[in-house]
Amino acid sequence: MKVRAAVVQGAPAAFDRARTLEKLGALLSQATRQGAELAVFPEAFVSAYPKGLDFGAVVGRRTREGREQFRRYFDSAVEVPGPDVDRMAKMAGEHHVHLVVGVIEREGGTLYCTVLFFGDDGRFLGKHRKLMPTAAERLVWGFGDGSTLPVFDTRLGRIGAVICWENYMPMLRMAMYSKGVQLYCAPTADDRETWLPTMRHVALEGRCFVLSACQVLRRRDLPADIPNALGDSPETLLMRGGSCIVDPLGKVLAGPVFDEETILFAELDLDEIARGKYDFDVAGHYARPDVFQLSVNERPAKPVVTGGML
Repeated sequence: MKVRAAVVQGAPAAFDRARTLEKLGALLSQATRQGAELAVFPEAFVSAYPKGLDFGAVVGRRTREGREQFRRYFDSAVEVPGPDVDRMAKMAGEHHVHLVVGVIEREGGTLYCTVLFFGDDGRFLGKHRKLMPTAAERLVWGFGDGSTLPVFDTRLGRIGAVICWENYMPMLRMAMYSKGVQLYCAPTADDRETWLPTMRHVALEGRCFVLSACQVLRRRDLPADIPNALGDSPETLLMRGGSCIVDPLGKVLAGPVFDEETILFAELDLDEIARGKYDFDVAGHYARPDVFQLSVNERPAKPVVTGGML
């Protein structure tokens, strides 16, 4: 079986959910006009990866201005479920494409870095919340738990997602491999030259196709009235892309591309997965469960439990 896949390297209208969703629809249309059956968008595409923003925080102090910046960021986030999820589901259905997209999700008073999955029939399939926000991300995003580590069995293959530096968590990768992930989506904000070898390693280790999408983000894409530590010139490049598609033996099928918005395409021959696992199946014949075992807690971690004994 062959699948035509696309990774979308672009920037949102940061802090503006409505305009970002309009752009998402336009890019999705562009990808499907070129035959995409699966489209993967970057981490935090709806509506912002706040690169260079500090939200007024230093150790021991927060500013009123920073709190207001966070309020604006919070207001641009997506409720799951909600009307914005319904809108994205409708887009996927209208374009007959499987959609994987990074969003900033809000629940209660907390934001999460989340990936949403949609089927080509217009159904919302589910989500993955980033388990471990990196460095200063922890000031604005909460932690996911083991209840959102899905791999979805679709007509294209088994689709899952691991976000940015979660890909450096060996146990998380092993959990995904054990679920039989075939189309391993890696939305990211990491635009360094070291990202491509990481993606090649994951593809080789998991004997899966890896699809990584990163934004090309300029200062002009973020609100002009919020100070940015990385520069104030509208053309300052904050994130340079580097999106790529890699096959199960580590061959780069598309990308990386830097410094420009683009859509990368590749034909994925799913038979390559079985060919690759002939000599290496990390969660199968190459495992040593008599020596190493991984325990994964997939129960929701709730701070308040009512209606029963603890």
